[in-house]
Amino acid sequence: MPSIPLIVGNWKLHKTIEEAVRFATDLLKALNGRTEADVVLGPPFTALRPVQEVLKGTSIALAAQDLYWEDEGAFTGEVSAPLLVDAGCSYVIVGHSERRQHFDETNEKIHRKLQAALSHDLIPILCVGESLVERESGRNFRVVQTQLEQGLPRLSNETARKVVIAYEPIWAIGTRKTAKPEEAGEMHHYIRRFIEERFGVQAANGIRILYGGSVSPSNAKALMLEPMIDGILVGGASLESDSFNKIIQLACEGYQARLTGTQTRLSAGGTKFSGKE
Repeated sequence: MPSIPLIVGNWKLHKTIEEAVRFATDLLKALNGRTEADVVLGPPFTALRPVQEVLKGTSIALAAQDLYWEDEGAFTGEVSAPLLVDAGCSYVIVGHSERRQHFDETNEKIHRKLQAALSHDLIPILCVGESLVERESGRNFRVVQTQLEQGLPRLSNETARKVVIAYEPIWAIGTRKTAKPEEAGEMHHYIRRFIEERFGVQAANGIRILYGGSVSPSNAKALMLEPMIDGILVGGASLESDSFNKIIQLACEGYQARLTGTQTRLSAGGTKFSGKE
């Protein structure tokens, strides 16, 4: 089990280069070298390299918001894994619901992107989640399971541990509606049990599962008290350095409070996770 949470800020289609550099600079000053969390910033493509120059030599990592599965070629407008590595990225988001909804990304395409990321030592953050209709009709677990089955096929048990999974219920993204901590925790239990069944106990213990969907300073700590949530993927609330710094602080408080009171993980099916990789 990771000893510190993973907190990712996804800026989506926001911030000029100047704004992005100013944010990264302000955040570094606010954090003042603290290492209670693994922090990752996800600027738009145009700001990746300038932000990396600010972050160089610090513990904050860089994420791209998407990638294409081919390394190079006649693919106008696309960005490949080698280019992202060259820009300084360590992580890349794949399968975000906005990519699925607005750009017709299928689970097969998402899997190809995930494989491309892994082949170049980028850590993929695979997003999964259901719509409100799917949740209300009782299909939420089946939808997420299908996304996992088709997004993570043909991976070895060792490789599966390198993937980060982000559960983002579509109905909670940008709506100011957040899954209740127990609702998020229930799905995280389900995802971790799926990983154990498909890839083994070591993968289930080692993989990080994040929550995303209208995360804010008001709910970050409560979410991180849930025993299966390893971190958070933050959208709109990551656009202001003060807000994002507050979320980092509160998430760390919740995570550490949980660790001091919980020494084992129990899946929804009753499987005990040792917390050892």
